[in-house]
Amino acid sequence: MVYVFLLVAGALCAADSNWPQWRGPTSQGSAPTAKNLPVKWSETEGILWKTKMPSWSAATPVVWGDTIYVTTAEAGFVSATYETRGLRKAGEPTNDKIFLLALRRKDGTEKWRVAIDQGNRLWRKQNSSSPSPITDGRHVWTTTGHARLGCYTADGKPVWKRDLIVDYGEIGINHGYASSPLLDGDRLYLNVIHGFTTDKPSYILALDKRTGKTLWRHERPAPAQKESKDSYSTPQLATVNGKQQLIITGGDVVTGHEPSTGVELWRTGGFNPGANPANRTIASAVVAGDIVIWGASRGRPYYAFKAGSPDLLWSNNLGPDVPTPASDGKYIYILNDKGILICLEIATGKVIYEGQRIELGTYSSSPLLADGKLYCTNEEGITTVVQAGPLFAVLSVNRLDGYTLASPIAVDGQVFIRTGEALYAIGKR
Repeated sequence: MVYVFLLVAGALCAADSNWPQWRGPTSQGSAPTAKNLPVKWSETEGILWKTKMPSWSAATPVVWGDTIYVTTAEAGFVSATYETRGLRKAGEPTNDKIFLLALRRKDGTEKWRVAIDQGNRLWRKQNSSSPSPITDGRHVWTTTGHARLGCYTADGKPVWKRDLIVDYGEIGINHGYASSPLLDGDRLYLNVIHGFTTDKPSYILALDKRTGKTLWRHERPAPAQKESKDSYSTPQLATVNGKQQLIITGGDVVTGHEPSTGVELWRTGGFNPGANPANRTIASAVVAGDIVIWGASRGRPYYAFKAGSPDLLWSNNLGPDVPTPASDGKYIYILNDKGILICLEIATGKVIYEGQRIELGTYSSSPLLADGKLYCTNEEGITTVVQAGPLFAVLSVNRLDGYTLASPIAVDGQVFIRTGEALYAIGKR
């Protein structure tokens, strides 16, 4: 059997030793070239460096060469609660700025920072810096919770800016806009799948990465009701008969689109059979070749199907809610937000194992698959390292200080974990 990794076009393909976007070089939460990654660490052992962050954020860092890029809000919030410092309520704007930081990978020192937005807001576990940046090594692209986009050089100089609310109207997502962009060659894809607090239509968008100009905008209606209209997921790419298709999830359906025009090629429904009005989408789809694996809120049901085909390959009720699964193209590793780990065979849906409890806690970050290991970090900063493959085994449990929402990443022989207080580099220098 041949196991196919999703290939991301353009510069992302050639440099899989980097971590250029939220789910890494394969878009599957995996780092195929990372080797000799650490298994054990603590606040006092195994830490290469620790750099204080201005504030907490769900945004995952991205890495290219010797530079780490990370978005963060100014020091406006101390915890993920409705009240912050007892002074303001969730969703109320502040004067706090949102920054893009560039750090040196060798020691964590700051190279530069640039303000990419202002008026930070809090929505439960999110603030206005939640979307992760993306880079091709020459430029960095950012999105904020206000749907303001920007492109910056590797030296932090602004190239262009866009405001989707100014251009296309308000965005009505219950807990704030949080989708990260996807880069494909010269196109930057974004989705605005929403409707809980607005009647504005949902849409997907392709921008010219060099100029920020709209290449196409395609409205995407869906049958969902109330909060089920909202999606926090990120676009993905599938390879179908040697050609790419853009995969969009949310609104109780999955749709496939022609990347050059945005035209809808197909759609698959049935993800909300009970018509639950609170069936919002958080986890993104996992794509392996032409196989799309996705389930709406809380993964019930959880489906695998070939892009464009009405026939299901398999289904179950074992899908995730918040964390997006990780995959190597053969297995898919599903971590739910209660710390239960599940492993399925992608081709058949065969349950390799299920119900495996790791460290107690709430899990909002997505698992990392690298070097034969699975890294799962909960909101208390505790990372359980699990042996990858068909045999479940816990290798270690590692504790760091700080509220943690961002997903761990790996580059070469290092793991990077962003807590609410700091960004850590773990491993050998």
